[in-house]
Amino acid sequence: MKVQFLGHASLLIESEGKKIIVDPFISGNPAAQGKIDVDSIVADYILVTHAHQDHILDVERIAARNPGLKLVSNFEIVNYFGQRGIDGHPMNHGGSWDFDFGRVTYVNAIHTSSFPDGSYGGQPGGFVIESEGKALYIAGDTALTYDMKTIPMMTRLDAAFLPVGDNFTMGPGSAAIAADFIGLDRVIGYHFDTFDLIKIDHAEAKEIFRKAGKELILPSIGDIFEI
Repeated sequence: MKVQFLGHASLLIESEGKKIIVDPFISGNPAAQGKIDVDSIVADYILVTHAHQDHILDVERIAARNPGLKLVSNFEIVNYFGQRGIDGHPMNHGGSWDFDFGRVTYVNAIHTSSFPDGSYGGQPGGFVIESEGKALYIAGDTALTYDMKTIPMMTRLDAAFLPVGDNFTMGPGSAAIAADFIGLDRVIGYHFDTFDLIKIDHAEAKEIFRKAGKELILPSIGDIFEI
C-alpha cells in the first residue's frame, strides 16, 4: 500500500491496482499550488470523513474527470453527492465493507459535520483500511477519544494519520496519547499548518512525541509512504 500526502488532510492511496483519494481539498489549499494538479488526479474511489469544505472541496471536480468513480462515506454525504450524479457506497460507524482494493471500516470521530451550504453532513468518522496485508488508520478530524482503544482490538495497525493542528482537532499532546491508544510508536501527522489557526511548532510537536516514547512524522506535500 502506497500513500501520498497531498496537503492538509488529503491523501492518495494506491493499493491492489486501485487509486483512492481521501478528503480532497487541493484547489483551495494555497500550499498545494504548483505541487499537486487536481485536474491530473486519477482515482477509482473517493473516501470522505465528513462534510466540511476543507475535506470535500474537490470531490465533484475529481469525479467529473473520473467516470465510474465511487464515493465512500456516511449515508448523508453519499446521498448529498448522489443527488449531484456521483455514485456512492454509504457506510456508518462500526460498519465494514469489502471493496476490490480491500476492507474499509468506518470508525468514530468526535467533531462536527455540515456542508458549506449549511445542510446536515451526518456524523463525522475515520477509516481503517485493510489491504495488501496491511492496516492503515485515517482518523479524520477528531478529538482524542477513548474509542480509539478499540481499533487495535479489531486489527493490528501498521500506520496511522492523525490530526495534530490543534484548535479544531487534537493537538500534538492529545495525538501522542492517541498513538498509544492505537498501539503505534510512529505516526504521521496531518491537518496542520494549512490555516493560521492550525499552525504548529514542528520541533515542539516532535519533542512532545519523543517524551512520550513516540515518533511524529510531519510530511511535506507530495511525500510518499510505503505501508
